[in-house]
Amino acid sequence: MGVFLDMRSSMNSGSVGQPGLSLGPSPEAFGSIGLQTLGVPNPIITLNGTVGVTGEVGDTFVVELVRGSVYDPFFVIYRAEGTVGQNGGAEFHSFTAQDLSAPPALESVYTSFISGVSTSVRTGPEVFYGIAATNWFL
Repeated sequence: MGVFLDMRSSMNSGSVGQPGLSLGPSPEAFGSIGLQTLGVPNPIITLNGTVGVTGEVGDTFVVELVRGSVYDPFFVIYRAEGTVGQNGGAEFHSFTAQDLSAPPALESVYTSFISGVSTSVRTGPEVFYGIAATNWFL
């Protein structure tokens, strides 16, 4: 039986239309959380989120989740490529990932990043949240 450790969320934008920033080739953060993992070995980390994107049909973008607060390709634990499927309207792209290799730590930090072609725009909402659990009895 799993034991709940912590749950945190980061909402960068709670509505459509914000932040209204163009995507670029460099990953930009849209959420960051610190989960209290209490130093347990092999914590089970489940991460979820949604990002709204608009652009031209066929525009591509990438969502990456990183263990830590700074983008480093070495610490990417999840990468998904998306494609804009309609012109003009905001599209909501959701993701779910797990980090089953997190090292024991008092706190495990995760950050969500997005990048893509400059004709695409981050239109919101943008939310990132996570849950930490363990199989160990505390």
